[in-house]
Amino acid sequence: MTIKNKYAIGWYLYLVPALMFYVVFMAFPLVDSIRISFFTFDAAARKNVFIGFKNYIDLFTNQEYSQRFWGAFKNTWYFFLIHMVAQNCLAVIFALLLASKDFKASRFYQTVIFLPVTFAVLITGYLWKLLLNPQWGAFAVLLNALNCGSFIQPWLGNEHTALTAVGLVSAWQWMGIPTMMFYAALQTIPYEIIEAADIAGANGWQKIIKIKLPMILPIIGIVAILTFVNNFNAFDVIFAMENANGAPQYSTDIMGTLFYRIGIAGQHPVGIPNPGIGSAIATVTFIMLLIGAMMVLQLTRSKNE
Repeated sequence: MTIKNKYAIGWYLYLVPALMFYVVFMAFPLVDSIRISFFTFDAAARKNVFIGFKNYIDLFTNQEYSQRFWGAFKNTWYFFLIHMVAQNCLAVIFALLLASKDFKASRFYQTVIFLPVTFAVLITGYLWKLLLNPQWGAFAVLLNALNCGSFIQPWLGNEHTALTAVGLVSAWQWMGIPTMMFYAALQTIPYEIIEAADIAGANGWQKIIKIKLPMILPIIGIVAILTFVNNFNAFDVIFAMENANGAPQYSTDIMGTLFYRIGIAGQHPVGIPNPGIGSAIATVTFIMLLIGAMMVLQLTRSKNE
């Protein structure tokens, strides 16, 4: 064996720990979850019984499950839309400001924007729950001080505003990550291109639309995929600010809380988990994430080309 081949084999050995971690904690649970979705637990026989696609049929046709599934499906898309608009659009604006040479104290504002990311989600959710309290929360006190007390309402207790409030809190906390990704992408744009646009007489808005945004489009696609995947897997922020039942009246119920409630904790009032239906929900969510991620990748790839 030559020295070159020896070092080539040694390079692959560094992948083994990461590969083992991926197989044990990600690939195997995913495959096993798909397997469980074709079984149900027979209490009399005390064993799992193969039932084929019955769990999927029940998920979409049984009113006990289908009503909650489609409600969580709709809420998850709305939750994702809030993050795309309030989080990612603002992140692009902040990144453009931070990357501007005329913007002062850029490092300070980078820290301010990224700081909420370092907070624990449960702590953030609990603090915002206190801030939004309609009786003695900071927002209620501020609105009263401004003689705008009529705008005070139980944002987390109203089924028409609860999901929006939770979504905005989540977008506020995680805005730092896409902002830094967009900022880093903007730093890679060659200065010669911007200088040529200046010579051609392009104004600031034209440089953003014609040069900067098209050149960071692949990063925008990656951020959109990450946002899509994270929102469809979200659970902790809903659990912290509301509860796993998606209160009030299931208005904050999303795919993550639905899976937890049916597959792990058990639905009220019975409280007996159904791993088969829960695995079916997880499998359907995985398929939607896979299709959505492939569509966004294809869209950004074709645009970039």
